[in-house]
Amino acid sequence: MMLVIGTIAFRGWMRADAMRPAVNLDRISLYTRTILSEWMQLGLALGGIWLHGSSPLSALGERWRSARRFFKDIGLGLLFLVASITVTSVLGGQQRTTDSATLFLLPQTNSERAWWIVVALSAGICEEAIFRGYLQRQFMAMTRSVPGGILLSAVAFGAGHAYQGASRAAVIVVLGIMGGILAYWRRSVRPGMIGHALQDLLGGFLRH
Repeated sequence: MMLVIGTIAFRGWMRADAMRPAVNLDRISLYTRTILSEWMQLGLALGGIWLHGSSPLSALGERWRSARRFFKDIGLGLLFLVASITVTSVLGGQQRTTDSATLFLLPQTNSERAWWIVVALSAGICEEAIFRGYLQRQFMAMTRSVPGGILLSAVAFGAGHAYQGASRAAVIVVLGIMGGILAYWRRSVRPGMIGHALQDLLGGFLRH
């Protein structure tokens, strides 16, 4: 799993340098590849869980069994969104030097914005399930340490976003730690999925 994530991250880092100066970047093709990559990685994680005789819900989170639990996770997801935006702003994640590393990815046309919605939802669901639902538990088991598992999965999460630059990747590590703590406390990745998807969604629209 880490080999696949590392390979995809390295390829993205290499391609990002070539795509930034592009004038007519085909963002829809880029978004399509990103969506397929996210779901492929999630499928790999869920396949591994299934082969070892466990339920995929261990990574995706248990089904909502009551309206109260559903709305509580929605509320926690919104609080996580606010906390993430605040921490990102405080740590300097909104500086122009960092923005220049990611602006080329953001949608410019209506069709690109429609595809961006799918990208944001895919990232929220897949990345939280992979890094917080799957890898975090694996690292906890390997290190026999809850803090160790949270930290290692957060570092892997940040490394996967290295194409955004070192400073931004460091901020993402902090966000990964926050998401890991939330997932461990709540025993579910659902609130993190909600907050993560909303943050990516807003990031693609509010810059306009």
